[in-house]
Formats: sequence, structure tokens, C-alpha cells
Amino acid sequence: MKTVAVIGGGWAGCAAAVELAGAGHAVTVFEAARALGGRARVVKANLAGRERTLDNGQHIMLGAYSATLAMLARVGIARKAAFMTLPMQMRYPAASVASGAGMDFVAARLPAPFHLAGALLRAKGLAYADKLALARFSTTARWMGWTLNVDCSVAELLERFDQTPRLIALLWRPLCLAALNTPLDQASARVFLAVLRDSLGARRGASDMLLPTVDLSALFPHAAAGFIESHGGAVRLGAAVRSLARADAEAPAAGWLVDGERFDAVVLAVPPPAASKLLREAGLPELQATLDAFDYQPITTCYLQYDPAQSLAISLPLPFCALVDDAATGRYGQFVFDRGQLDAADAGLLAVVISAASAAQALDQGELATLLAAQLAEAFAMPTLVQPLGHKVITDKRATFACTPNLLRPANASGMAGLALAGDYTAGDYPATLEGAVRSGLAAARLVVAK
Repeated sequence: MKTVAVIGGGWAGCAAAVELAGAGHAVTVFEAARALGGRARVVKANLAGRERTLDNGQHIMLGAYSATLAMLARVGIARKAAFMTLPMQMRYPAASVASGAGMDFVAARLPAPFHLAGALLRAKGLAYADKLALARFSTTARWMGWTLNVDCSVAELLERFDQTPRLIALLWRPLCLAALNTPLDQASARVFLAVLRDSLGARRGASDMLLPTVDLSALFPHAAAGFIESHGGAVRLGAAVRSLARADAEAPAAGWLVDGERFDAVVLAVPPPAASKLLREAGLPELQATLDAFDYQPITTCYLQYDPAQSLAISLPLPFCALVDDAATGRYGQFVFDRGQLDAADAGLLAVVISAASAAQALDQGELATLLAAQLAEAFAMPTLVQPLGHKVITDKRATFACTPNLLRPANASGMAGLALAGDYTAGDYPATLEGAVRSGLAAARLVVAK
């Protein structure tokens, strides 16, 4: 048995700690905040004059997230109870489709790849040329094994594949923003293809979209803490780590000091800027330089609360919809979620998501909420949506790293015995997603106890 410190209680850190505790190691989790979960947890907010908890960002998972789903099951979270499962889709409001501004694309309940063929046949809002371009993309990417030898931007990839402007605007751009949180002309085509490989290019169930029906803290962090503590571990909240150093520079096996407390090994599961600061004493300048080179993209989630007693009047036709965004005309929303359809306690609550949200971030929060409410009213032809009772705008300025072509991402192995990195930014096929975080946490846990 080893004593292991996990610094950081986001999903990567929680996954690492669960793996270690389950294997019989003595785990201590250090989390600077007062709650676990990192960028996927609940926060307290005042909304329409009432104190309540809200997710600090809206998340969708995929059936392809095998590591995450297995981790949830391990800590006792049942998939059927925690998610609404929908077939892969890109659906715009009916009024947008009817006017020619949107599309309605839903995967069929058929084995792969026929689920996509069925979606193409039934798709509304796409011309024959658009459907042909999408079929050509899928066929060619599958033949290529969904890989690129030389990375490029997603915009360049789509141009090579002769994708139509309409298909790019209504399908590929929103998918890229949702998955990579990086604009088309800056996003890595290699990483984008990896996401498509494990969803569109895999079995039908892998492409399913999973919408959490419980809050993000209940979805994993709370259960993870219970699992860790029930296996003899400890979770320390409000415990910001100030120093990390080798116990004996001449004897690597001597372990590590976390704020002076000795551990056999450490999983460093904090964001790159915080990891870089802690690594200064460890003498890893190249690793520090890699971490310091990351750029970041924001994500904004705007919650609009309407009268719960009138929830039927403002309920959307679908649990979530894509929106046609255009910052030049004040339409910033890219996706909207009807939270009341996911959890009855959220009746009348809509969540509008803006990825790569630099332009929206510059606006006053009240102004942004007003614009989004007007956008929804117009998109759904529902005038009642113009005037919500209240709003709450949550922006994470460094929500994810900018997932650019040929980005150098560090390995889990730090180069020093007993110290591993964990986080969605580490080297891997996936962008900054919960699945990437969980996979990284598992890999780091296994590294630090391998010898």
C-alpha cells in the first residue's frame, strides 16, 4: 500500500483518487475550493430572488464515454437514473427549419453505419448537395481510419472534404464548438476526427447523447467522495496546496512533501497554471514551459428563469436545441437546454450555452441575458420567452484549453518518480472533455503506483 496525495478535486482528480482508493492505497485529496468537481459542479446563485444551486456549466456526454460511464457505475451512479439518453442529433427550432435557417438531423435507431444513413434520408433543411457532402465526409473519414498524419485546422479539413457552406454552418461548426470549444479556423482537425471516430464512426450507442438529469455534483463528485472515504481515504476541502517538493532530492524513492506532509506519490490534478506554480520547486523547466504555453477559451452559460407555474407555456419542444448564432446581430446563443424536461425541480429554467464565448463575455450580463431571451423568443416563435423573471450568467474564462493543431500536451508521466499529471489537458485523443479528464486521472493513478 502507498500513501498518495491527489492535488485537485476536479473530475480527473476524483477519478484518480477513486482508482487508487479502490486498489487499496491510502489517498488524501486536496481541493482548494469548498466543493469537489472543478468545472463540472454546482454553484450557489440567486436567481429570480431565490437562492438555489446551478451547474456551473451545461454538459452533454456521449455513449462513447466508456471510462466516464464505468467510473460512474463504480461509485454507484446508475446510468438510467442519471441521464436522459437521446440519439445523436442536431435539431434547430421548427420555425428555423421552416424558414430555411435551420436543420433537423436525428440518428436512426439502426446499427452503425445505417443510423447515419437513416438520419441523412430523413434530415430536413439540407439540400441534396449537403447530404451528398456529409455522406462523402463520413465515408472518406472512415476509410482514413478517422486519423490525420499531418494536423490542420478543422476549417481546412472541411474545405478538403468539399463540405458545403450550409453543412459547415449548421452541423460542423456547432459540433466543433461544442466538442473542442475552439473556433473552426483554430481547432485541431486531428482531435475533431478522434471525437467523430468514437461517436459517429463507432457503434450506434456510442453516438447517443447523454443529458444529466441530476446536478453535476451529484453526478460524480459527491459519490466519488463517499467512495474514497469509505475505502479509508480522506477528502480535504478548502485546502489549497502551497508547496510541492521531493522529500529527498538524492533519493527519489523517499517520496514527496505536500505542504511539508510526506507521501509516497502525488497525482497533480490541477489546471496547467496552478500545476506550473507547484512544479517550480521540482526542477522540471521543460514541463513548466509546456504548461505555460497553453491558451484558453471561455464558455458562458446563461440561465433564464421563467414562472414555474407557467412552465407548460414556456416549455420547449425538445430537451435541447441548436440555435443559429450571429454575434453581429446580437444572437449569441448556440444551444439551449430546457432544464425542466431534465429535472422537474428546474421547471421554467432554460440554459443557453455559448462556447468560445469571447465576444459574449465582453457584454454586460444583463444585456447578454436580454439578447438571449429575445433570440429564443424569435427562434421558437414564443413571445413569452422575451421576459424571464430573472437570469444568472456564469462565465468560465479559462473553461478549456484552446485545442489547436499540433498542440504540445504533456504526458501523464512527469519525468520524476512518484509524480504524475492528471487533467483533460494531458496528452490524449480527446479535447477538454469530462471523458478526457477521467481517462487522464485513471492513467495517472496507475502510473504512480506501478512500481
